[in-house]
Amino acid sequence: MRRLLVTGGAGFIGSNFVHHVVAHTDDHVTVLDKLTYAGNRASLDGLPEDRVSFVQGDIADAGLVDGLFADADAVVHYAAESHNDNSLHDPRPFLDTNIIGTYTLLEAARRHDVRFHHISTDEVYGDLELDDPARFTESTPYNPSSPYSSTKAGSDLLVRAWVRSFGVQATISNCSNNYGPYQHVEKFIPRQITNVIRGIRPKLYGAGENVRDWIHADDHSSAVLTILDAGVIGETYLIGADGEKNNKDVVELILGIMGQPTDAYDHVTDRAGHDLRYAIDSTRLRTELGWQPRYSDFEAGLAATIDWYRANEAWWAPAKDATEAFYATKGQ
Repeated sequence: MRRLLVTGGAGFIGSNFVHHVVAHTDDHVTVLDKLTYAGNRASLDGLPEDRVSFVQGDIADAGLVDGLFADADAVVHYAAESHNDNSLHDPRPFLDTNIIGTYTLLEAARRHDVRFHHISTDEVYGDLELDDPARFTESTPYNPSSPYSSTKAGSDLLVRAWVRSFGVQATISNCSNNYGPYQHVEKFIPRQITNVIRGIRPKLYGAGENVRDWIHADDHSSAVLTILDAGVIGETYLIGADGEKNNKDVVELILGIMGQPTDAYDHVTDRAGHDLRYAIDSTRLRTELGWQPRYSDFEAGLAATIDWYRANEAWWAPAKDATEAFYATKGQ
């Protein structure tokens, strides 16, 4: 039985990974999560206690981290401050967690010679023009455009430096936009779904032409597990499922699936520095490691996600009112 340490394992993508590991391996998982507003202990409810243990703490706490690394065979690092709007309002937590926190983990990996996988984002590459046929690849230059994406780019570079300078056994993955269960209602897709459930008209930034490359969180999890098991140390793998959709189409698809008129939404002021388009070329992951996504039909994956939010209002309701009150202060 492999002993996995998963940072940020009570967050959206991290908790999906923990569920995936329990369902598909015999590994034991220790979750380290600070339980900021984006972490939810309830996202791990129902998992077997003999397979999953939980530690509340900060990845920048060197003493705590060192003890956990001493008992781990491998570490998967999801913990991050990840909301672009929040990074524009107050960048400091993004530096503390994404830079200092990652540095703290890398130093522990160096001391204990623990296999380390670092989770990152396609936002480190900046954005593409809407009519550009290109997609991001592992060789695309970094060009981050927000405090969030710049701190994630910095954390990626730290991992690369610790591999080269100190021989840390690490890999990196940069993934496109995730959707699925356990995602905080501040994020685009769950916000619109929960708005419709509550009888609130969805909100769309600007004209809604911005394009994101969507992947179901379970597909992201299977890709990460593949890289952890078979990835080449020091290499980067891009994770995507060919799910390019503009935001307007996504909102209208949500409304249609939920039985509402597809024009029943409001346009709001676009956010500062809003990237135009993300698109992932995951050829390397597919050809070298043999990975394939399960949710190749975005509409089917979205319908399953809507069903989850309908069935789990007790999970998301506590955060909904505060989230909408915050956006109301910004006219969004």
